[in-house]
Amino acid sequence: MSVFTHHGTLPGFDGATGWLNSEPLTAEGLRGQVVLVDFWTYTCINWLRTLGYVRAWFEKYADQGLVVVGVHTPEFPFEHDIANVREAAKEMRVEYPIALDSDYAVWRAFGNHYWPAVYIADAEGRIRHHHFGEGGYEECERVIQRLLSVEESLVSVADEGFEAQADWANLESPETYLGSEQAQNMVSGDGADLRLNEWALSGDWTVESRASVLNGADGRIAFRFHARDVNLVMGPPTRGTDVPFRVLVDGEPPGAAHGLDVDEEGHGTLSQQRLYQLIRAPGSITDRTFEIAFLAPGAEAYCFTFG
Repeated sequence: MSVFTHHGTLPGFDGATGWLNSEPLTAEGLRGQVVLVDFWTYTCINWLRTLGYVRAWFEKYADQGLVVVGVHTPEFPFEHDIANVREAAKEMRVEYPIALDSDYAVWRAFGNHYWPAVYIADAEGRIRHHHFGEGGYEECERVIQRLLSVEESLVSVADEGFEAQADWANLESPETYLGSEQAQNMVSGDGADLRLNEWALSGDWTVESRASVLNGADGRIAFRFHARDVNLVMGPPTRGTDVPFRVLVDGEPPGAAHGLDVDEEGHGTLSQQRLYQLIRAPGSITDRTFEIAFLAPGAEAYCFTFG
């Protein structure tokens, strides 16, 4: 797509409820600079897989006139908590300005509908390019270079941790919400006979609109999946509370397939409201049954994502 295509004018950030890493920025104050606006929310795996590129563009082109603005528009209730966003930004090395969009005012001003979404505006404030979802990295960077009048090699990023690109060829399990508002494929029973992409709860749970909440100890979630990675957005009921858990795959400890947040025996601790990587399977991918058992009450489970 040509860099000279016009997609409207940068609407600005007047509706932001606060800022991190910067004083408030305005569309008028940014005139004369190329601006990349990145809509995100910190538990979104789709955004996390783009972060390495956005961070690299910020680091490479800031001295050449690029301003990166991250607009944090929360999906889940706990993502409205500024302390959570500040902690996540620090851990993820999001060092460019962040507009906090707790009321969705900036989201609406852009007419945005996606996490992640990138909008690139020229020095006159005209939006010249946008990209929704993952991918499109080379095209975005070429647009940045043309608007800055530079021609250099493209960035390379580390393909690791949460930022590793999905194994698309083997990904057959979709994002799955565990609250009644968007839940799909939930079945009754103990999870022993699940079909692909079905899931089940066992124990004393309350299925609320946005999450499944564990009332007693020894609650479990089972999911029949086909993917390299299993991630789960979850957290304790309040900051500072720890809930131990254990993960099994096909009834066994994950071993070498353990994710960032569990050990080889499958043990982990729920201590923050965030995305947890529970499985990253090496080798060939087949249908398998994932199970997580919480060993104390209070866990809140929001959404499975896969990679």
